[in-house]
Amino acid sequence: QVIKCKAAIMWEANKPFSIEEVEVAPPKAHEVRIKIVATGICRSDDHVITGGMVMPFPIILGHEAAGVVESVGQGVTSIKPGDTVMPLFVPQCGECSNCLSTKGNLCSKNEFASRAGLMPDGTSRFTCKGKAVHHFLGTSTFTEYTVVDESAAAKIDSAAPLEKVCLIGCGFSTGYGAAVQTAKVEPGSTCAIFGIGGVGLSVVMGCKAAGASRIIAVDINSDKFAKAKELGATDCVNPKDFEKPIHEVLIEMTGHGVDYSFEVIGRTETMVAALACCQYNYGVSVIVGVPPAAQKITFDPMLIFSGRTWKGSVFGGWKSKDSVPKLVADYMKKKFVLDPLITHTLPFTKINEGFDLLRTGK
Repeated sequence: QVIKCKAAIMWEANKPFSIEEVEVAPPKAHEVRIKIVATGICRSDDHVITGGMVMPFPIILGHEAAGVVESVGQGVTSIKPGDTVMPLFVPQCGECSNCLSTKGNLCSKNEFASRAGLMPDGTSRFTCKGKAVHHFLGTSTFTEYTVVDESAAAKIDSAAPLEKVCLIGCGFSTGYGAAVQTAKVEPGSTCAIFGIGGVGLSVVMGCKAAGASRIIAVDINSDKFAKAKELGATDCVNPKDFEKPIHEVLIEMTGHGVDYSFEVIGRTETMVAALACCQYNYGVSVIVGVPPAAQKITFDPMLIFSGRTWKGSVFGGWKSKDSVPKLVADYMKKKFVLDPLITHTLPFTKINEGFDLLRTGK
């Protein structure tokens, strides 16, 4: 059965979302149709609107959500109708080299490389006003119903509060995992986090959970500092308060640079600054923010030659289908908090207001 429902469509770049009635086709073989209960707003969605991340329009954005399975296609074995699930913007097929490796998590079925905005078979499950609408990162959660590949859905505890655990679908896992999985922060180490929005705050929590002795939060919006301190930051630094480059400030504060730095903004200048502020011989810097399209980085190769490690981290290095149910279980056991990451809860029809709040740093 085709389902008619509401969705927030982005018809073209730099315009508001338009709430429209869409038709959502039934799931094909190895696909799952999900009723979305709660979805978060992430800066990566906004990057598509502003052109920082290039995707085809029209498109249904959203990639951080939780819901209930409405129906499944032929051959689906891991999930059944009625199951509580989280869509996964990084799938886990279990068969490609990245899925089979203990070192990798970016399944080759991911949409980051092609950015075609289609299901694995090259077609869309959404239509609006007779026009096909593109998917986003294999998830598309700004709609009452969506269709995802079986490899892009994880079954989770049905008792979990979906309006909170939906953050495990992107923001929390991405930040927390960057610290504990990708960087493998050690007890007693020093860390600097550039950008303390929802993902940056999750990095702060990860550094604290890993036992870091000093956690320096760096942001040009000082309104964010109180929450960063509440979640474990020991120092907060606003680059606007200094004449000198921020990496020099951090090196002075720590004596030799930090052991671990994290760029959680998605700006090339801050990526280089984060690299430069970590210890010159054994410091590790992790890029967590999505890099802007068509921009290149120029940096002094001595920064790397002296021994630093520069890494990237997608979805916190977690193998999605295996890890998401465990992270939800950890949340239910109160191993970490999510409430401080939630500033506002809005009805779906106010999605444009939600993006305004994101853009104004609120």
